[in-house]
Amino acid sequence: MMTLISTLRDRARRRAEYARTLRELRAMPVDTALDLDIYHGDARAIAARAVYG
Repeated sequence: MMTLISTLRDRARRRAEYARTLRELRAMPVDTALDLDIYHGDARAIAARAVYG
């Protein structure tokens, strides 16, 4: 039972981290994103790679 709870906590933590990363990427000014070579359409993929590997 503790393994299940631990797994659920870890998934919830990662999901929250993904949402926060995605929100920050989408809020980034376009000129800053372009300077970092980030296309706003790739925000989901970038956030997923950053959080989930």
